[in-house]
Amino acid sequence: MKITIAAVGRLKRGPERDIAERLLSRATAAGRKAGLTFASRECPESRAGSVRTRKDQEAATLVAMLPEKAVVVALDESGKTIDSRRFAAKIAEWRDCGVADTVFVIGGPDGLGGALLKRSEFKLALGAMTWPHQLVRIMLAEQLYRAVTILLGHPYHRG
Repeated sequence: MKITIAAVGRLKRGPERDIAERLLSRATAAGRKAGLTFASRECPESRAGSVRTRKDQEAATLVAMLPEKAVVVALDESGKTIDSRRFAAKIAEWRDCGVADTVFVIGGPDGLGGALLKRSEFKLALGAMTWPHQLVRIMLAEQLYRAVTILLGHPYHRG
């Protein structure tokens, strides 16, 4: 199964991009044994004047990037919080059911638009706090790597 992080906004060269790339590289290397591959895609932030229009434009761009039958996971503050083992189990469940593509979508500073939220099968929150979307990418990449290690029985996850 291919897992893609699709995000609004560009991570500039620097520590955030380095960390996110390193974690996805680790997930990719280990993930082959678990039948998982990883990718990352970015789309620009909208420059529209209103929040609603920005969110709608960004959602339309993200929806256009989605493979037709992908499982879409929206990172959203109203989403469900789950622990790392349940996260890994959810990924394994999709993989084992024959899902070819799973896409985790991260909105811009205003969040995700309605069209994207409607298209998502699962809404995930990384806790009750609001996080900058740059850090969300790092936290998600880390959890994806952790999920791979859980599925492989690797000692990285000791909790």
